[in-house]
Amino acid sequence: MNRLNPGDNAPKSGTYKILDGSGKQIGTVEVKKGNRMPPTQSSEYYYEFEG
Repeated sequence: MNRLNPGDNAPKSGTYKILDGSGKQIGTVEVKKGNRMPPTQSSEYYYEFEG
């Protein structure tokens, strides 16, 4: 799956995993299609679509 960064637009609605720089899941967030991904606590964190 494509990595999304904070501020990117969500390509589809659903649950996105929050991952740290090593790929370990540290949480989830619900985002609707077209909305921006929320800020994270570290610049190394990113999002991947979960479902």
